[in-house]
Amino acid sequence: MSTASYGSLARFTDVKRLLPFASSSIVGFGGDVSDMQYLTRHLQDLETEESYISPDKPRMSAASLHRYLSKLMYSRRNKFDPLWNQLLVGGLDEDDKPFIACADLRGTTYSAPCLATGYGAMLAVPIMRKTVPDDAAVQKVTQEEAIAVIKECMKVLFYRDARSLDRYSIAVVTKEGVDLKLDEKLESQSWAFAERIKGYGTQVV
Repeated sequence: MSTASYGSLARFTDVKRLLPFASSSIVGFGGDVSDMQYLTRHLQDLETEESYISPDKPRMSAASLHRYLSKLMYSRRNKFDPLWNQLLVGGLDEDDKPFIACADLRGTTYSAPCLATGYGAMLAVPIMRKTVPDDAAVQKVTQEEAIAVIKECMKVLFYRDARSLDRYSIAVVTKEGVDLKLDEKLESQSWAFAERIKGYGTQVV
């Protein structure tokens, strides 16, 4: 779950920005909601087509899906009608190894051991890099450790962004498929500590 804002108005509070694809990948969306909805419909049609061609095993790995999306974003940019999104594609590549990469509205692509979009690129990535500083560290991190780091990032983002929610989605991609949880909630998060901060709320002299 995430918030979709109209200017400074937090208009929608139940927007889902994670989309599983063919039981092999997960796509995370940042940016414009209407363009995200267009891409979601496009990917759902592509997944249906893939299932008819190869019903037993998906042909498109996460790496293949990322290449496809990057070319789509670049094509729209060349038409001067870009899709105002930043996409993260995660999952397994053709050799069943972990894969994560980014594509933006210009079709620019890059990969790193840990990635985030928007506000998370500034605040969450440094936290994740403490656990996964380089490619070699990826193989040493357990699933439980990775989930714990993500939860810590979501807690920091919740406290630092005035319009954020304490609900989020989280996905884990393995050889068995995609485990997507759409309505996770931060545990025991409260602003009660703010009452002890000088300058917060109504002041009594």
